[in-house]
Amino acid sequence: MAAPLTLLLILAVTIRAALFRSSLADLIAERVEVVSPLNAWKRVVEGLALLDLGVSPYSGDVFHETPLIIYLFHFLVDYAEITFIIADVITAVALYIAVKDYNKQVFRKQKYALEADRYPLDCLELIRGPNEMYYIPLKVAMFYLLNPFTILSCVAKSTCGLNNAVIALFILSTIKGNVLLSAIFLALATYQSIYPLTLCAPAMLYLMQRQYIPVNFRRPSFWWFTAQYAFMYLGSLFVIIALSFFLLGSWDFLSSVYGFILSVPDLTPNIGLFWYFFAEMFEHFRLFFLCVFQINVFFYTIPLSIKLKEHPVFLIFMQLAVISIFKSYPTVGDIALYLAFLPVWTHLYRFLRNIFLVSCILLACSALFPVLWHLWIYAGSANSNFYYAITLLFNVAQILLVSDYFYAYLRREHHLSYGLYLKRKDGSEATLVLK
Repeated sequence: MAAPLTLLLILAVTIRAALFRSSLADLIAERVEVVSPLNAWKRVVEGLALLDLGVSPYSGDVFHETPLIIYLFHFLVDYAEITFIIADVITAVALYIAVKDYNKQVFRKQKYALEADRYPLDCLELIRGPNEMYYIPLKVAMFYLLNPFTILSCVAKSTCGLNNAVIALFILSTIKGNVLLSAIFLALATYQSIYPLTLCAPAMLYLMQRQYIPVNFRRPSFWWFTAQYAFMYLGSLFVIIALSFFLLGSWDFLSSVYGFILSVPDLTPNIGLFWYFFAEMFEHFRLFFLCVFQINVFFYTIPLSIKLKEHPVFLIFMQLAVISIFKSYPTVGDIALYLAFLPVWTHLYRFLRNIFLVSCILLACSALFPVLWHLWIYAGSANSNFYYAITLLFNVAQILLVSDYFYAYLRREHHLSYGLYLKRKDGSEATLVLK
C-alpha cells in the first residue's frame, strides 16, 4: 500500500505546485468560497507587515488569525507554498493511518462477534470483508488530496489547511489511543477556531472504549477518566493561550480572534448561513439570533453523543460535518475534511436514500457559486438574494447528506441486531421505521 500512497502524494503535490505557478492562483485566493476573513492569506500578510513595523497585528480590524499562526509565518513566509502543501500531505497521511488502524479494530470486533454468533444468519451479507476494507485508507487519502475543494484551499493559501492538519492529527492520536496527544491536538484545534471543542465528547468515548471503561455516570472510573482528559485538555489550552500572550505581550488576540468568530461583525459573503441573515437583521434582534445560530454547532453534541456512544468514530464524522455547516465563517476547505471520510462508510451505500440527488445538488451549487457571484458583483444583473439562495441550497444538501448517512448507519446497526429481513408476528414482511 505504500507505493500507491506515494504515487498519490506525488500527484497531489504536482497538481498544487503547477497551480501555484499558474495565473489562477491569484484568482483562487480572492474567491469568497475558498477564503474567509478569518483565514485569508492576504490578511495574514497584512498582519505580518504590522508585526514587522512593531505594531500589534490586532490593532485594526484586518487580522483575525491566532498569534501562533502569525509567528509561524513570520519565519516561514518565504516558504508559504511549501508549508501549505506539507499541511495537506500531513492531513492525508494522518487520515490514512487513522482509518487503517480503525478498520483493523472494526474487523477484529466483527470476527469476535461472528465467533460468538451475535449476528442473525440473514444479515451476514452486511458483514465487511478484508478485501472490501483494504483500499479504504487509500481512498480516504485520495478523497482528501484530490478533492477540488482541498486543492483550491491549498492554492489560495487558506489557513484552513493548517486547521485540518491539526484535526487530522487529533483523530490519529485518538484512534491510536494516545490520551495525552489527543488532548494536546484537540486543545490546539480549539485554540484555532473554538468549534472543535465539540470533538471532546467523541474523543473521550473512543478512548474509554479502548481502555474498557464503561460509559456509566455511576462508575468512578468514568469520572476519573473524564477528569484526567479534561485536565490534560484544559491544561494544554491554557499553556497555548499563555504562550500566545508571551509572544504578543497583550490579550488583544482574544477579542480579535474568538470575539470575531462568535460575534460575526464581518458580513463578507461566504458559503455559510450567517452573512445574509445578519445583513438584513434589525440591530436590537442581533444578539438573540446570534446566540441561536451559534448554539447550533454545540447543541447537537449531546443528543448525538447519547445516540452514537458506541460508535465514536462515526460521531467524529458527524461533528465535523455539523461544524462545517453551522460555523460562522465556513469555507470549502472545512467541507473537504469531512467528505474525506465518506469512503469509510461505503458499506452504508445500500441504505442511503438520497445520495444521487444530494450529489447532483452539491455539484450544481459548486458550479453555480462563481456564476452567480459574477452576475451579482460584476455584471450587475443579479443581487445578493441569488447568491444566498444557492448558498442556502448548498447547505441544505449538506444537511441531507449527513442525515442520510446517519439514517443509513442506524439502520445497518439495527439489522445487525435484529436481522436483515424483518417479519411481523403473522409472518408477513415488516417495514422498518426509525424515529
